[in-house]
Amino acid sequence: MNLVNKTDTIFMIFAAALVFLMTPGLALFYGGMVRRKNILSTTMHSYAAIALISIQWILIGYTLCFGTDIGGLIGDFRWLGLKGVNFIPNAAYASNIPQQIFMLFQLMFAIITPALISGAIAERMRFLPFVIFILLWTTFVYDPLAHWVWGAGGWIRNLGALDFAGGNVIHISSGISGLVLAIVLGKRKKSGEAAPSNLPMTMLGAGILWFGWIGFNAGSALGVNDIALNAFITTNTSAASGAIGWSLCELFTKKKVTSLGVASGAIAGLVSITPGAGFVSPLSAMLIGLIGGIICFFAVTVMKNRFRYDDALDAFGCHGIGGIWGGIATGIFASKAVNPDGANGLILGNFKLLEVQLISIIATVIFAAIMTFVIIKFISKFIDIRVTEEAEETGLDMSEHSEEAYGDIAV
Repeated sequence: MNLVNKTDTIFMIFAAALVFLMTPGLALFYGGMVRRKNILSTTMHSYAAIALISIQWILIGYTLCFGTDIGGLIGDFRWLGLKGVNFIPNAAYASNIPQQIFMLFQLMFAIITPALISGAIAERMRFLPFVIFILLWTTFVYDPLAHWVWGAGGWIRNLGALDFAGGNVIHISSGISGLVLAIVLGKRKKSGEAAPSNLPMTMLGAGILWFGWIGFNAGSALGVNDIALNAFITTNTSAASGAIGWSLCELFTKKKVTSLGVASGAIAGLVSITPGAGFVSPLSAMLIGLIGGIICFFAVTVMKNRFRYDDALDAFGCHGIGGIWGGIATGIFASKAVNPDGANGLILGNFKLLEVQLISIIATVIFAAIMTFVIIKFISKFIDIRVTEEAEETGLDMSEHSEEAYGDIAV
């Protein structure tokens, strides 16, 4: 019988709590970037994900992701309603910790992913269709993808692709889905005039995300070991390099470094290292984050203007593009000297890893894009998904929730 390692269990409880904190941090990060009349509606997207996906995961999400494999595509219903999920480890995933904490840790990933999508549709999507969307999207997009990549028997896992903490499952899927939603919804009426309402709030949110990301990546080692410590180091290194990369781009193009740029660059670096955090060295992480910050800067400032889509808070520019780069970078820089359970990448003479990384990325992009389009079109058959022009002018805080972020001081 497998014995529970108490030290690893305590570590994973802490890691799960850190990842949970990321979603309120995301609410602050996104909330500060919108206009003041949309702050509450934007933060509500993240808190709605916490409430809804927590229930969905218990009922069906966990078993679809990690139940017994069906054809490499989805898990079966053996853990439906968490039946049989207890303190005994599930040896297929982690023999050292209770299955309950493995389930909770994975829940935190499932919560933040649809919340990330909300950055693309801020200031113009109605709350009720958003709620319906994230429930359907999590069930029909996130859960299958998580099984493909992390589930025992998942076809991408069997292919040999590496995704340590969610480059495909979380960032590429949410970024691509956000782009599809942004295109379907269309532009905000005054998107060009939008300016962040509270940058200190955004900076605080970025700091909380950076802090929580340590649990996100280091916790994916599922125990206190050398892989966890390496993931901690590479995560912080890439975030710092991403902030520097983005800032250098601003310095050369605008002659000034902005607080939003530093925050965005750090997020770009964090996203970029997520697939490879436990597979690459700190020096590689430095390059991954630096290049990630630069690539995401141009995705946000050049690509968005060139193709004229309204990705309101740059969910695609940071998470979609950063996740794609991170997956490719893992195929280039991965080293078995860092993680014997991984593989050597291109710079160590193994082109095969880069090949399977590209296959997994393309599959994720296509699947997420098609399914997101189908889901949002299905919802739009029954309910209006976009607010009216009048409601957009008034602001979604008042039109959708009858509240204001900054009310009058009570007398």
